[in-house]
Amino acid sequence: MNTQSPLPAPGAPLQHYVSIAPFDLQSVEAMTAEQSKVFQASQLRLMWWKFRRHRLAVVSGIFLAALYFGILICEFLAPYNLHTRNMDYIYSPPQQVHLFHNGQLVGPFVYGRQMTLDMDTLKRNYIEKQDDVQRIRFFCKGDSYRFWGLVEGDRHFVCPAENGQLFLAGTDRLGRDVLSRIIYGARISLTIGLVGISFSFLLGIVIGGLAGYHGGIFDLIVQRIIEVLQSIPSIPLWLALAAIMPITWSPILIYFGITVILGLIHWTGLARAVRSKLLALREEDYVLAAQLMGAGSSRIIRRHLIPGFMSHLIATATISIPGMILGETALSFLGLGLRAPTTSWGILLTEARSVSVIAFYPWLLLPMLPVILVILAFNFLGDGLRDAADPYK
Repeated sequence: MNTQSPLPAPGAPLQHYVSIAPFDLQSVEAMTAEQSKVFQASQLRLMWWKFRRHRLAVVSGIFLAALYFGILICEFLAPYNLHTRNMDYIYSPPQQVHLFHNGQLVGPFVYGRQMTLDMDTLKRNYIEKQDDVQRIRFFCKGDSYRFWGLVEGDRHFVCPAENGQLFLAGTDRLGRDVLSRIIYGARISLTIGLVGISFSFLLGIVIGGLAGYHGGIFDLIVQRIIEVLQSIPSIPLWLALAAIMPITWSPILIYFGITVILGLIHWTGLARAVRSKLLALREEDYVLAAQLMGAGSSRIIRRHLIPGFMSHLIATATISIPGMILGETALSFLGLGLRAPTTSWGILLTEARSVSVIAFYPWLLLPMLPVILVILAFNFLGDGLRDAADPYK
């Protein structure tokens, strides 16, 4: 049986159905509350929603935020002062934290230790004394320090027991607590990446922006310079640039010198990325409109072109910062970067350059752990930001 409506007779007028209700932009289509929320959201909010779905990137962002907050109060977080020496506990291995003693809940504590010397290998052996319970203290008074080198203080988040020891990551050849030195070293290793990427971004955006917008002979010269710099092996280039810095410089000057070196090395990749983006964006209609209105090149690049791919720059920065941290670590490990008494993760790893030291005292490699975690966290965060940069995809 045919259930379709009969066709109108030839020549008969077609019937039209027109709604006489007032036009409402928000109700063009019947949308649910969730659809309406997405429809009215700004691009920044859409980016945040997409980034929030990347769980690994969110966890990495929280982890990095906690680390960067920690470098502001590293004197408070570290159990010991940076230069405190415990000469009776040289090369002491990490202590294990316990909660129960003889079946009773005591709280977080460590057992005291007694050192014996192996006359055959001259290795120090530490034996736990099960009858010496040393409870860990929190928000306590300990070693004195100068907060950011300005204010005297002696409060710590965690401290050893009175007349006790607390070496959660062991000690080095001078009896200094490795955990405290890792916490202090984070201030240099983490900030050098931010300072270095700022310098690199300044060179990359300016040089790459001018090359991509103007083109011509300037673009040709910039590309040849970038190719020459990228063809030089990294380690010989580091050697040459690090040798320029006088040995008489203070640690602060050496710190800024290292950031300049890292910025000079890493600006080339960003410059090429900026150039390729501007080559595509400079043909857009809004750029032509700005030129006809009399806008200069610097204003067009700054106000119209760069904001068009700012999300790409942010993702590139999160991926480039790990390279800066690895560069400082490598330079300091090779003895070409920062020098004592400045403390960074690279300087701490110089303690483990000897094979015999690694064999007998493997905990001196622990400064490598935060380097690995930070590098992974920045890469995961960069992946999340890169995906969120295009919320409509």
